[in-house]
Amino acid sequence: MNPNRPIPRSSVMEIEAYVPGKSGAPGAMKVYKLSSNETPLGPSPKAVAAFREAAGSLELYPDGAATRLRVAIGERYGLDPQRIVCGNGSDDLLHLIASAFVGEGDEGVFTEHGFLVYRIAILAAGGSPVVVPEKNLTADVDAILAAVSPRTKIVFIANPNNPTGTYLPISEVKRLHAGLAPHVVLVLDHAYAEYVTRDDYANGLELANAHPNIVVTHTFSKIHGLASLRIGWAYGHPVVCDAVNRIRGPFNVNGAALEAGIAAIGDIDHVNAAIAHNDHWRSWLEAQIAELGLKVTPSVGNFVLMHFPDEPGKSAADADAFLSARGLVLRRVSAYGLPNALRMTVGAEEPNRLVVEALTEFVAGKL
Repeated sequence: MNPNRPIPRSSVMEIEAYVPGKSGAPGAMKVYKLSSNETPLGPSPKAVAAFREAAGSLELYPDGAATRLRVAIGERYGLDPQRIVCGNGSDDLLHLIASAFVGEGDEGVFTEHGFLVYRIAILAAGGSPVVVPEKNLTADVDAILAAVSPRTKIVFIANPNNPTGTYLPISEVKRLHAGLAPHVVLVLDHAYAEYVTRDDYANGLELANAHPNIVVTHTFSKIHGLASLRIGWAYGHPVVCDAVNRIRGPFNVNGAALEAGIAAIGDIDHVNAAIAHNDHWRSWLEAQIAELGLKVTPSVGNFVLMHFPDEPGKSAADADAFLSARGLVLRRVSAYGLPNALRMTVGAEEPNRLVVEALTEFVAGKL
């Protein structure tokens, strides 16, 4: 008997739609949005100029192969442009990779506080999500390998991870890869990689060069400040790129985004300024917040995760309401399994100082 209406696949109906960080604070005179990990420096002026120039040819379809952008990325990182695929943000690429390699009956693995899109991408492809416990809010290689089964087709690792800010050193990434079967795709999501300055960290591109089952994804949304334009890129084996190119949209990166991305990837001075700003203010925020008696998870990204007591009047929900009333918009991370924490983007000097001042009042009980 046929149903009397369309019936979505059961795995699709298991998806909880992604909810971005809030951007407003009703009643506040001025709003400082620190909920989406956007760079306070904004985009490169060269990218803005390229975007404006692109406005003169909006009637033309963009290059469906993103050729010049792939060449620019290749020149910046010493990569083969033929092994680069560009997408409508790295989220687009995460979905495409999952769709290419995961099907009904397959499993995809990610960690308990990993990016919410991994679960969505696996379910959308018809697979089953396998969630692995973390250790000290950090991906646990042994636990991940223990969770891998004959049905596993993909493993997602955000490195560094959002929203915790923790990371795996390259030695642990290599150990993880060594424990996976050759047909299992290891996706290294490096949305925040440019911010990491630790000696034991690597961006994974060399590993992707050497191993056909490693794919590295990057975004222009964070350090390059082009979140509104939605540009991402992936680097992997030609077999992976071929599969993704077969299913992606024919013009999945718009023309203005392509031009802005080309300009942004070449502006190394702007990137270095963003790194320097972030290093200074992230360290300052971590120290100031810790002095208030709040636990802070050490971060290598452009955000700070702070933890609150599970007590009436002192909880993360209470702190969020207190800050929002003052126009300071942070990110609740309950959906990530962290109901007693708030994530704060490292902002410009003014909002950084205002958050610390407000938290000082909140902790002191000046409600």
